[in-house]
Amino acid sequence: MNAAAGLDLASIPDRIHSEVQRAIQRSIKGVEYFSTSGPSLGSTPKDILAVRGTMNLYHYRPVADEIYRVPILIVMATTNRGYILDMVPGQSFIEFLLKRGYDVYMLDWTAPKPEEKSLRMEDYVLDFIPDCVRRVQRDSGETDVTVIGYCFGGVLSLLYGSIFADGPMKNLICFTTPVDFREMKLFQNFSDRRYFDVDKLVDSVGNVPPEMILSSFEMLRPASRAASQVQLWDNIWNDEFVKSYRMFDRWATDTLPLAGEYFRQTIKELMWDNKIYNGTMSVGGRPVDLSRIKVPMLHAVAEHDHIVPYDAAKALIPKIGSADKEEVILKGGHVSLVAGANAIKRLWPKLDSWLGERSI
Repeated sequence: MNAAAGLDLASIPDRIHSEVQRAIQRSIKGVEYFSTSGPSLGSTPKDILAVRGTMNLYHYRPVADEIYRVPILIVMATTNRGYILDMVPGQSFIEFLLKRGYDVYMLDWTAPKPEEKSLRMEDYVLDFIPDCVRRVQRDSGETDVTVIGYCFGGVLSLLYGSIFADGPMKNLICFTTPVDFREMKLFQNFSDRRYFDVDKLVDSVGNVPPEMILSSFEMLRPASRAASQVQLWDNIWNDEFVKSYRMFDRWATDTLPLAGEYFRQTIKELMWDNKIYNGTMSVGGRPVDLSRIKVPMLHAVAEHDHIVPYDAAKALIPKIGSADKEEVILKGGHVSLVAGANAIKRLWPKLDSWLGERSI
C-alpha cells in the first residue's frame, strides 16, 4: 500500500481490466441501442370506439372476473400521447387498473390537421368530452362515469365538470393539474404579453408546431437532455436502465401540435388573465365555477414537479365545492408521479384505495 498516495497499487491491474471490460460492454450496447427500436409501448389490448378529428376514444378489454360498476374515462393532455399510462407490461397504469377490476376508457388525441386550426376550448369541453362520456355510457351500460384528467387533461376535465355539474360524472380525479397560472413561472416568462405576440404566431402558422411545444418544456430544465444522455452512456451496459430511458425519452419527445385557436385561448385566458383562478372563465358563453363540482374529488400532485409547480396546483381543492375532496402530495416529478417505479409504489395504490369504494 502506498500510504502517501492512498492507493492500493496491487489493485490497479484489476481496476484497469474492469474499466476496459466496461468500455467494451458500453460499445457493444451502444451499437445495440442504435440498431434496435426499443420496447413496444401502449400494447394493452383495446378497441377503438370512436375516431373523430383529433379525438380518439379507446376501450381497454377487461381482464378481471369482477368489474367495478362505474367505468373510468381518462382524459389525456392535448400535448401528449396516452401511452405514458400504458408503457410495458408490469409498468402500465392501464394494466394495473384492469387487473384491479376497473372498466377503463381513454380519450386520447392525435395531431390536429391544418384545417382544424380553428378548434377552440369549447370544442374540447362542450363537444369532445361530452361525446366520449355518452359513448362510454352506451358501451358500458352505466349512467355514472369517473373522469381522470392528467395535466391539461385535468384542466379540461375541471371545465367539463363545472359546466356539466348535474351530469353523469360520479368521481373526478386530477393528476398534476394547474389552476393558478400565475405560478407557472417559467411559462409566464415565455408567454409574457409584452414580448410574445400570440396573435401573430397563430395567424402566421395556424397550428402551433410540436417543436415549439417541446422546446418550451425543455427550456424549463435546459441541461436535462444533455445530462440524461450522459447518464445513459454511463449506464448503457444496464439493460433495465436503457429500457426505461428509451420508454420515457420516446414519450417526452413525442409531442403533439396544438390547434391554433385553442393555443391562443390558452395563452390569453389562462396564462395572461388567469381566468380559472379568478373565477371569470367561460367556455362557449357558459360560465365556469369550480365550486359547482360536488362529486368526490382526488387531486394528486408531485413534490418535485418542474412543469406544474405545487403553487400552481394547490388552489384546486379549496375551490372545489365537494365535501368529499382530498389532495395528496407524493414524491416524484411531473411524469414519475404517474409512470415508472415511483408511481407503482405510491400513486397507483393510493388511487385504487380511494376509487375502489367510490366505484360500487
